[in-house]
Amino acid sequence: MHGPLDNESLDLIFRNARTQNGWSDEPVPLELIHQLFDLIKMGPTSANCSPARYIFIVTKKGKERLKPSLSEGNVEKTMAAPVTVIIGYDMQFYKHFSKLFPHEDAATWFTGNSALISETAFRNGTLQGAYLIIAARSLGLDCGPMSGFDQDLVNATFWPNGRIKANFLCNIGVGDNVNIFERSPRFNFDEVCKVI
Repeated sequence: MHGPLDNESLDLIFRNARTQNGWSDEPVPLELIHQLFDLIKMGPTSANCSPARYIFIVTKKGKERLKPSLSEGNVEKTMAAPVTVIIGYDMQFYKHFSKLFPHEDAATWFTGNSALISETAFRNGTLQGAYLIIAARSLGLDCGPMSGFDQDLVNATFWPNGRIKANFLCNIGVGDNVNIFERSPRFNFDEVCKVI
């Protein structure tokens, strides 16, 4: 272990970071998207299962494909964002264990167990989506994660073979800070935590 991040870094990632609803027209270079993924992939998942799959939508054509699936309140900000990421999870993630977890035959843990597959894919894919937000903020980008979309339509449009399921969407870029809500309250430690 090394020393903790300084306060400026913690402010950037957590304390001063906000969910963005408006965007500048500053582009996000492809190299930065690759750098973002190189951070995300290092976050821990159970048995290194890494079920998350990502579609980085950066073109107008791609946004138009996504648009019909968006709830009304998410259309304008998504169309304006430099990047929209569809974060999904692969229901056949266990087929990659020979590469990702070569220590033992981990695929046998999941073969024929649809409940465990679904639970593991969703939990770890969601973790990786959270890593995406933290990594993007660490690189100086703003994020606007969203749940308001038609999951079935996104799946049919972008992952029609049924193997990958959409989890949530996240707009990424440089926010314009115009449409940010007031900071919502947070719980205090004693309201939601116990030390036993």
